[in-house]
Amino acid sequence: MTGPVHLIRAPELSGVAEYAYAAAVSPPARLVFTAGACPLDPEGRTVAPGDPTAQARQAMANLTTALAAAGAGLADVVKTTVFVASSDRADLVAVWQVVRDAFGDQDPPSTLLGVTVLGYPDQLVEVEAVAAVREVG
Repeated sequence: MTGPVHLIRAPELSGVAEYAYAAAVSPPARLVFTAGACPLDPEGRTVAPGDPTAQARQAMANLTTALAAAGAGLADVVKTTVFVASSDRADLVAVWQVVRDAFGDQDPPSTLLGVTVLGYPDQLVEVEAVAAVREVG
């Protein structure tokens, strides 16, 4: 990888996780912290009530837009946190697969959490990220 983000794998840890266990950022880099990307449409309505995978797709699209506004992309992400308002592990796994697929070959460290409730009516998914972009000049 030529950017400032370096994903770190620890061969002593289980290989079942579909992400690197750590990441480092090399200077000079500018860190980008996103708010949680929510499954909202441009009018602020929650999309796909009751469908966590459709909400995950919208959240990832919104995350990509927020990162782009800050001069970053998914390839620059150092870490994500994925929140799913469900106690059903199958929902968490389904949402994780959408998030994982959005990153392609990039597999930044991530935390996946089942939570009781999220901020918007009918919201089931939220994804926040930290990214690092090489400073030029």
